[in-house]
Amino acid sequence: MPFDKKNNDDKSHAVRVLTEEAAALTMLAQSLDDRFTKAVDAINTTKEKHGRLIIAGIGKSGHVGRKMAATFASTGTPAFFVHASEASHGDLGMVTPNDIVLMLSYSGGSTELSDLIHYTRRFGITLIAITGNPDSALAKHSDIVLQLPKLPEACPNNLAPTTSTTMTMALGDALAVALLERMGMTPDQFKVFHPGGKLGQRLLKVTELMHKLDSLPLVSETATMGDALIPMTSKNLGCVLVVGAKDTELKGIITDGDLKRHMGPDLLAKSVTSIMTTTPKTIETGALAAEAVNLMTKVPGQYLTSLIVLEPSGALAGLIRLQDCLQAGVA
Repeated sequence: MPFDKKNNDDKSHAVRVLTEEAAALTMLAQSLDDRFTKAVDAINTTKEKHGRLIIAGIGKSGHVGRKMAATFASTGTPAFFVHASEASHGDLGMVTPNDIVLMLSYSGGSTELSDLIHYTRRFGITLIAITGNPDSALAKHSDIVLQLPKLPEACPNNLAPTTSTTMTMALGDALAVALLERMGMTPDQFKVFHPGGKLGQRLLKVTELMHKLDSLPLVSETATMGDALIPMTSKNLGCVLVVGAKDTELKGIITDGDLKRHMGPDLLAKSVTSIMTTTPKTIETGALAAEAVNLMTKVPGQYLTSLIVLEPSGALAGLIRLQDCLQAGVA
């Protein structure tokens, strides 16, 4: 293939931009101090008082702010974006004294920010600034300043917001995750904010897809295979579970495969205990359905069709099938 100087130049420009922005993020991480912790404290306190995080900015900072608000909201911190210019024309009414404002501006000197800054000062609303200019009006009037390293933009003319917006967005992610860590948010809680799409499918729990105890084919450990065939065929789950004195006391499982392996003229007279598997594969109720799929498919060519679901105490709770997981989009 002939050498293409234009394509080679494109790649070198891309590598330069990514390298410079990566270096900026490293420098940002190294620059964090106790002001970051104070910002997390302030936002967390506002949440506990049922206030909201209001994120504001204009221009490219405004676009970053919208993404940032979405990230906070999806990780358990009530948040929404207010455009600083629109705030001057009525949107200030969305900001209450119980809220906290996070304002984004690398220069910190945009005139459109002034009305919202004044509003927070007038009504005692905590103002956090993310800015690269500690001497700006925004920084001077903020309660907490998260200062970005003063670095040139990756743009060759040092004009288009590139490095600065990358740092701003990353710092927003850091705040959101720090708050999420304080909450100790579990995957189950996270799913509440992401019920749809692939993420919602990945976070489905075993208990949401399993066949529950009252719908399972059960037979006593004193039964014969003739007794076992009735619930096995009527429930149509490809197996029958053998239980003790209580329905929750699992003793073993007999699958369609077991029937084929023991097929013979005396099969119906045999006891279920002579046919059943006493150590079936199980999974606990608190597990994700994705974990169940992993257990059923982790040995290539030896897929399990189902797993028995147990309570943490060991009591029988249900049965989850590979077919049901795949139909729900868990793969």
